Amino acid sequence: MNNWFRMIPAFGRWALALLATLVIFGSLAIFTFRTEKPKRDETVGIVLPSTADDSGWSGSHYLGMKRACDEFGVKLLVLENVSTEGCSEAIEALIADGAKMVFLCGNTYPAAARETIWQHPKITFATIAVGAEAPNLSVCFVRMHQGRYLAGVLAARRTKSGVLGYVAPMPKAPVVREINAFTLGARLVNPNARVVVCWSGVWADAEKETEAVRRLITETGADVVTYHQDDQAVPDACEELGVDYIGFNAWLPRRSEHYLGTVACRWDIYYRSIVQHFLKGELIAIKNRWIGMNEGAIDLADTPESIGLDTGYALAELRRQLESRYRLIFRGPIRDTSGRLRIGEGEVLRDDALIHRMDWFVEGVEFLGE
Repeated sequence: MNNWFRMIPAFGRWALALLATLVIFGSLAIFTFRTEKPKRDETVGIVLPSTADDSGWSGSHYLGMKRACDEFGVKLLVLENVSTEGCSEAIEALIADGAKMVFLCGNTYPAAARETIWQHPKITFATIAVGAEAPNLSVCFVRMHQGRYLAGVLAARRTKSGVLGYVAPMPKAPVVREINAFTLGARLVNPNARVVVCWSGVWADAEKETEAVRRLITETGADVVTYHQDDQAVPDACEELGVDYIGFNAWLPRRSEHYLGTVACRWDIYYRSIVQHFLKGELIAIKNRWIGMNEGAIDLADTPESIGLDTGYALAELRRQLESRYRLIFRGPIRDTSGRLRIGEGEVLRDDALIHRMDWFVEGVEFLGE
C-alpha cells in the first residue's frame, strides 16, 4: 500500500489526505448533530381554577402538564386560583412572562377569555372546554365517557337495589355525555337499572356534595354512588356513610371495601400529546382533538379483587372492544328519558354531536328534585 501511495504525484497525495480529513471530521459532525438532544426554549403556561397541589381537578392537571414539560425540556408557568373573571388577566400575565402556548384548565375560561384569545393571534391556546372559537385555539378532549361506560357496567354488577347515584354540578355537555355513557353501561348489564342524578349546582362544594350523597342514599335507595365534581368530597361522604362508590379523575387512596375503583385519566399522556403537537406547530391544525382509551389516556382503574373474577373478565373484554373501537358507546337504538328514539338502529352519534349537541339524557336517567 505504501508503494501505491508513493506512486501518486505529490499534489494528488495532498488532495487525498485533505479529502480523508474532511470525511472524518464531517462524519463526526453528523454523528454529533444526530445524537445531540435538541434544546427547547419555549415556555408554556397553564391557568388553574384552584391550587396546583389539590387532590382533584387542578392538581391532576398540573402534575400531568409538569411531567410533559419536563420530558420535552419546556419551561412551565402556572397561575392558580384564577376565577372566571380573572382569566383574561391571567393570560396577559403569562404572555408577558414569555408563554408561547397557554392552556386554559377551567370549564368557563374559554368563553370568558374569547376577546383576549383573539387579541393574541401569535400565541397558541388550548383548552378542555368548549365556549370559544378562534384560529389560534384548539380544544382537546378526553374520551372520559369510555371510562364512565365501564364504571356503569361495574356499578350495575355491584348494586343490589338497582339504583345508582350520581352527583353532578350542572347539565353541561361533558357532564351529560358522561352520565349517559354511565347509564348505557349500567343498562347493558341490567336493562332496568336506574341512574338518579342529584345536581350540586357547583363544581366544588364539600357541604353540598355530602348532602347530595345523603339524599341519594336515604331518598332513592342508591347503593353505589359516583360523581362529576372537581374535589373528592363524594368519596369522603361515601366512606362515612358506608356506601360503595366509584371515583373520578384523580387516583384515590384505597380506604375500605366500599372503594370500587376510579375513572382515571392519565393527564401526563394527555398533556404529552398537546405539548408535542405544540412544539411541532401542529396543535391548532385540528380544532377538536380527542384522546381516548386506545392511547391509554383513560380507564376504569384500580379495581379491587373483591369485584370478582367474572366482573373483572367482563370489564377486560369491554375495555378491549373500546380500545379497538369495535364497540361504540353511542350506537343506536338509543331512546331518551321521554321514550323518544334519538339514535336509530345501527346509527352512531358522532363526535361533533357529543361535543356540541349532547343536551338530552338517555332512558334510565332520573333526577332527584329539590
